[in-house]
Amino acid sequence: MAVTHLLYLHGFRSSPQSTKARQMAARVRERHPQVHWWCPQLPPSPRAAMDMLLQGVAGWPRMEMAVVGSSLGGFYATCVAQATGCRAVLLNPAVHPARDLAKYIGEQTAWHDPGERFLFEPHFVDELRALETGPLARPENFFAVIAKGDEVLDWREMTARYAGAKIELLERGDHALSDFDAHIDEVFEFLDLSPGPR
Repeated sequence: MAVTHLLYLHGFRSSPQSTKARQMAARVRERHPQVHWWCPQLPPSPRAAMDMLLQGVAGWPRMEMAVVGSSLGGFYATCVAQATGCRAVLLNPAVHPARDLAKYIGEQTAWHDPGERFLFEPHFVDELRALETGPLARPENFFAVIAKGDEVLDWREMTARYAGAKIELLERGDHALSDFDAHIDEVFEFLDLSPGPR
């Protein structure tokens, strides 16, 4: 069934202004203008982020929705997909964010606007831990693009987490997937978005 609703989730300290988010938005706008696109700015609190997302997609058709997430957004995208049964694309997804983000407690700056600051509070680590889900309920609904050259996350942990899913394992690459242009066609093929008007 073709996807009519698409959610994109950015990573830690990132925003809807990230390069990949803008590339995805432009592609949807140009080729799939009738698809409902939502790319929210996520709050620092993981619990608040997930509450906002699950409320936001509550009225979406489960079989015709999909989610794409990068880094921490990939962790959230997995939570959304596990809760709804929808398709998910993960771009270098965070696998153990409670462990990895514990060292970022305190004031942080936003990547795309260094003047914008937010507080990553100690209890946010507990909120991340509480959101962890078990094995993938439907591995066939997941597609992970993982770069061995990721300088932030361990590609071995990512591939182990998404065992059974479709995985594109890049020999090099980086955490930001700077060559996302080379993989966007495969991402959209997996998403199977509703075709634009002829």
